[in-house]
Amino acid sequence: MMDTSSIKKDLVIMFKDAPHFVVDFQHVNPGKGSAFVRTRLKNVQTGKVFEHTYKSGEAIDVVELQRSPMQYLYKDADNFYFMDNSSFEQVGVPAALVAEKGNYLKEGQEATVLLYEGAPLSIDLPKKLTFKITEAAPGVKGDTASGRVTKEATTETGLKVAVPLFVKEGDAIIINTETGEYVERA
Repeated sequence: MMDTSSIKKDLVIMFKDAPHFVVDFQHVNPGKGSAFVRTRLKNVQTGKVFEHTYKSGEAIDVVELQRSPMQYLYKDADNFYFMDNSSFEQVGVPAALVAEKGNYLKEGQEATVLLYEGAPLSIDLPKKLTFKITEAAPGVKGDTASGRVTKEATTETGLKVAVPLFVKEGDAIIINTETGEYVERA
């Protein structure tokens, strides 16, 4: 058991006998009254998102997840498929649970699959990943005079990202997977 000061994004807690992801949270300390924590929780089984407020210091039940390193194989209409590196067993993670993290997956890439009682809940990616640019408009000299210092580029996975004007097609870049922003050239 932990208390509300331990709440953070992507933490899985037990709420009303079901595991829930903490989608967002805010510690509030009003001028009058006691402090509280406002959370947005997502039910793992149903996908329903709702808000719940905890009193500051209230006990919460944190769910222990099994973290299994796996290799991404492929995607179909409903699932992303991963292979366990030790047992070579394939696991299908529903696309709704992977959400926008799917934009960062390349075949053969390593990811950590989060499992609860043997069922996949989500995936964790490294904080920074390298991608090759497949499409980018040419940067024109003097373009910065208009105040524009970035342009849109498309990566090998189809992810669109704002990059500096000097990045061109064929370059390898590093992207922060938490924010989706360009970090540097690889």
